[in-house]
Amino acid sequence: MKFNFQNKIIIALLIMAYQLSFAQVKGENIGSEVVNVVKPYTPAISDAFKVPETPVLDDEENAKKETIKYTIFSFPVASTFTPSKGKAEGVDKTKQEHMYNNYATLGFGNYRTLNAELFVNQELSNNDYVGGMFRHLSSQGGINGVELDDRFYDSSIDLTYGVNYSDMSWNLDLGYKNQIYNWYGLPENFGASLNPVDRASLIYGIDPQHTYNTIYFGGKIDFNEGLLNEASMKFNRFTDALGSAENRFYIKPSLQFDVMEESIKTDIIVDYVGGSFENNYLKTNTEPLKYGYTNFGIAPSFVMQKDDWTLNIGAALFYSLDNENSSNKLYVYPKFNASYKVVGDLMIFYAGAEGNLEQNSYMDFANENLYLSPTLNIVPTDMQYDVFAGLKGKIVNNVSYNIRGSYINERNKALYRSNDFSEKTSNEDYAYGNSFQVVYDDMRTLRFTGDLKANFSDDVTFGISGTFNSYTNDFQQEAWNLPTIKLNSSIDFNITPKWFAGAAVFYVGKRKDYQINSDIIYIVAPSENPTILKSYFDVNAHLGYKYNSQLTGFVRANNITNNSYQKWLNYPVQRFQIVVGANYKFDF
Repeated sequence: MKFNFQNKIIIALLIMAYQLSFAQVKGENIGSEVVNVVKPYTPAISDAFKVPETPVLDDEENAKKETIKYTIFSFPVASTFTPSKGKAEGVDKTKQEHMYNNYATLGFGNYRTLNAELFVNQELSNNDYVGGMFRHLSSQGGINGVELDDRFYDSSIDLTYGVNYSDMSWNLDLGYKNQIYNWYGLPENFGASLNPVDRASLIYGIDPQHTYNTIYFGGKIDFNEGLLNEASMKFNRFTDALGSAENRFYIKPSLQFDVMEESIKTDIIVDYVGGSFENNYLKTNTEPLKYGYTNFGIAPSFVMQKDDWTLNIGAALFYSLDNENSSNKLYVYPKFNASYKVVGDLMIFYAGAEGNLEQNSYMDFANENLYLSPTLNIVPTDMQYDVFAGLKGKIVNNVSYNIRGSYINERNKALYRSNDFSEKTSNEDYAYGNSFQVVYDDMRTLRFTGDLKANFSDDVTFGISGTFNSYTNDFQQEAWNLPTIKLNSSIDFNITPKWFAGAAVFYVGKRKDYQINSDIIYIVAPSENPTILKSYFDVNAHLGYKYNSQLTGFVRANNITNNSYQKWLNYPVQRFQIVVGANYKFDF
């Protein structure tokens, strides 16, 4: 319904008139009243009150908490959602480099050096294989100041046949080694008392060449189950060109069994060495010099682990037979070591005491010092104990260290000392001060060693180690030819995927030797002033280039400092050496 504007005005006037008619009756008297105002009201601040921030509720009903009861009405809801199958994110696979079974290396260098290697390996079936290794290193000599022939040849060939099964594996080895060297180290001022013609004639008449030959046969077998854990065996036949011969045979089975929930490992050792030399050094013997020892040993041990502790407790018992002198001895050695993780793998403390009966042999001596005279005295070394303690661990994940201190007590410790000499033409070719003998002493050695290895990345590896020794002798004046300090360091790195390089540095401290010329009458005994061999640095480096996955070229440089140092008395080494060659990998 709609009303116009005039109608709205009329209605409003009627309502106002109606109200006025009720408000006052026309002509009515409402009376009068007197109001006295004494003082006007003036409010003061004290009349006000402060409302507290937290009002106090006097109504108890307001303080009661209402108890709320509720229930949940649960009912299943049908879902039609079907999850989709997950899909792995694609990853680019790096192509695995092919591993070749065979390789050949050939290198040539100054001093007419030839270095050759050939390794072949072939699987005959799924379980057996055959392999072979040929090595050759030779030099035609040319060391400055050397008057005798200093060339050498070192060749070897090794063959192996092996079988692998699920429960066992075994292999057989056969090898031959030929070494040709020269006793070229004549003493300083050799022949000074002779006239030049006689001296030249004497040196011309010396044939310094000597030859070593080694034939060996051996094998090893491993079992995954059973009492016999593993066993190894080896036989060596070692001879030289002057009638010396030596046989060495050892067999070492290892047993493992459980006793009272502890696993006990027991090594059984049978070690025989026997040989002979045609003459003693002065050629005063009428019969060949014979020697022979058979050592029977047993070494049980077991390991205990608890929390951060690891204990390896054992002992070794040896019975040694002197086959030539009918003198038999019994030896007992400790085999104990313990370790404790001080800070996890970051710091591990270890300590222990170990001993051993070490079988010495002509072959082992000659491999360490090639310039021995074939007139040696061979006896075992009784290492009574090596008490040691140290710390090892990791500084960070890719840097490891090992610090060790030890005190070693040895009887019949083998030392190399130069032979005395004369300048007689009737001497053997090794009797002109150009050979070494083996002497024995009871020694105590205080030793400290330290090693640091770092793999900075897959492309850079670094290592450094050092050994510091202090010797105490009972019979010999000095620890002949043993240095008090040895340091070595190496670094290898990949420059690019194609180029790689590396370097190695080692330092050997001073050593002492003793030698006299029996043709000279000495006022002061030389033993009071032994010869001191100077310390030396040797710096080596190599550089290689991978042409492809099969062919690699290399350059090796040795003795970069061009130092003609003496490793043994009267034996200077070759100066700066360089070898250039290549390595080729292949499959049949």
